[in-house]
Amino acid sequence: MKTITEQKPIEEIEQCLEKDKNIYIIGCGTCATMCHTGGKTEILEMKEKLEAMGKNVVGWMVMPTACDDLTGDALDEDAERVMKADSILVMACAFGVQTVASFAEEDGKAVNPALNTLFVGKGSGEMGVFSEICQQCGDCILSSTGGICPVTVCAKGLLNGPCGGTNKGKCEENPDKDCAWTLIYTRLKKLDKVDEMRKYHPPKNYQKVERPGKVVVGTEGVEK
Repeated sequence: MKTITEQKPIEEIEQCLEKDKNIYIIGCGTCATMCHTGGKTEILEMKEKLEAMGKNVVGWMVMPTACDDLTGDALDEDAERVMKADSILVMACAFGVQTVASFAEEDGKAVNPALNTLFVGKGSGEMGVFSEICQQCGDCILSSTGGICPVTVCAKGLLNGPCGGTNKGKCEENPDKDCAWTLIYTRLKKLDKVDEMRKYHPPKNYQKVERPGKVVVGTEGVEK
C-alpha cells in the first residue's frame, strides 16, 4: 500500500516560498519516488525551477522514508546546510511533511509541502497506474460487499446499491468506469452470497474515527 501524491502547481509553491531566499529540498525514496513526484529526478527538476525564480537551493536529500523517525537523524547528518536555509520544501506525502516539520521546529525552520496527498492506494497491474482502495473510514462493510469497497469504488460512495443513473453496468459519473455495485453484485453472485445485498447499511458515521485519530495497542487489543 502506498501514499499517492501529485506535485502542486509551481505557482502555488512559489507563493509559499515568496519570503524565503534560501531553500533546502527534501524528497522521499519510497512512495514519492514511485509516483515520480519526489525522487532524485524530481528534486533536481525542482531545484532548477527554484533557481530560475531567483532562489538559492542550499542543499537537498532523498530520505529513504520521509515519514519515519530516521528523518531526524537525516537532518542532523546535513545540519550545516539545513541551517543555512530559510525554509524546507518537502517533496513527500503530508505524513512526511509533518514528520519533517516536527524535527525542523527545533531549528526554527518553516516547512512547506511541494505535493498534494491524494489517497492511499495500490498498483493496478498497469505500469504507473494506481487505484484508491481505502478511505480509512473506520466502519468497514467489506463482508457484505464481496471485498469491494463502495465508499471508494462508487463515485457517490453509495452504501445500499447503485444509483438510478447506472447504465448497462457503467457509472453515471464516468461511463468509462464500471459501476461499483455491478462489480459487487457480480462478485457476490460468484460467491453465492447475493443475499448480502439485502442488508441495509445506515448512513456512514464519519465520527467513527475521531480526528486526529489515535489508538493505543496493548496486550488486550486496540483502545481508542
